[in-house]
Amino acid sequence: MSQHFGAAILAPQGLRLTAGEKDFFADAKPFGFILFARNLDTPEQIRALNAELRDTVGRDAPVFIDQEGGRVQRLRAPLATDWLPPLDDVALFGEAAVEAMRLRFQITALELRSYGIDGNCAPMLDVARAETHAFLRNRCYGETPDRVSEIGLAVAQGLMQGGVLPVIKHLPGHGLAQLDSHLDLPRVSAPREELDRVDFEAFRPFHDLPLGMTAHLVYEGLNEQPATVDPAMIRLIRQDIGFTGFLMTDDISMEALSGTIADRARGSIAAGCDCVLHCNGEMPEMVELMHEAGEMSDAAQARAEAALAARTAPADVDIEALRAEREALLAGRP
Repeated sequence: MSQHFGAAILAPQGLRLTAGEKDFFADAKPFGFILFARNLDTPEQIRALNAELRDTVGRDAPVFIDQEGGRVQRLRAPLATDWLPPLDDVALFGEAAVEAMRLRFQITALELRSYGIDGNCAPMLDVARAETHAFLRNRCYGETPDRVSEIGLAVAQGLMQGGVLPVIKHLPGHGLAQLDSHLDLPRVSAPREELDRVDFEAFRPFHDLPLGMTAHLVYEGLNEQPATVDPAMIRLIRQDIGFTGFLMTDDISMEALSGTIADRARGSIAAGCDCVLHCNGEMPEMVELMHEAGEMSDAAQARAEAALAARTAPADVDIEALRAEREALLAGRP
């Protein structure tokens, strides 16, 4: 490829692109885009917006969304299925939860693909504790690394079967956070042994998945700045956890990070993140960000291209048949 992607995933402000956004995205050439509730109205509008986004960069750029289910899902009924929070759904299905969650996320993927969305920021592999902050806890899949990995692999499988790329998050583990990183910087004091055995361990089975997202938190004793902008923590993600895929930041406009948007973008790329995720759609911030992020490095570009090559067409299945399978699991029928 003659030109590297811009090292960012950016978000539009509204239901259709402004002339200014079209010009900016065409110049910045971000790796991809992400959508929020402010961008979603009707099926026709969503498809038209996604076509506009891809037209600006002149390629089939990935379009991401947060469609975990429960509190964090941008598409709501009647545009998409409203789901229970993941932890509640896992509890509801009990021994059948692995297959139920695979089916749930295959349905989710098929719904997303129908609008031209082909990336979902899930599975969330943070291990829940009793003290996990409420913003995170019921978004988790379980309280042990084995259970989280088991459910997470099913989620990733379901998404890929529906033609959507999964994004594992929040590397290297956010489950011990007792503050909401949208508003504050969580600090975790657990010993390294516990982190290795529980939080980091949950991510290891996913080391070869194509896409991952960082966490904005500090592990006291391991780092003194948020993991997203800390080279030692990015090395831990790459070497100790072994993640080989494309690594994006969590949203850098979140208040867990300090400094300007330019500082945050510069710090993230310098730490070893492949690209910067920016979600609020504010043009001055995006301009500032792209000035610092620039084009991807050769290594990041290679990982980006490998992730895009992992995109597949969805399996030819009927959503209603998948729903019936889930209902049969709940009823205990074969």
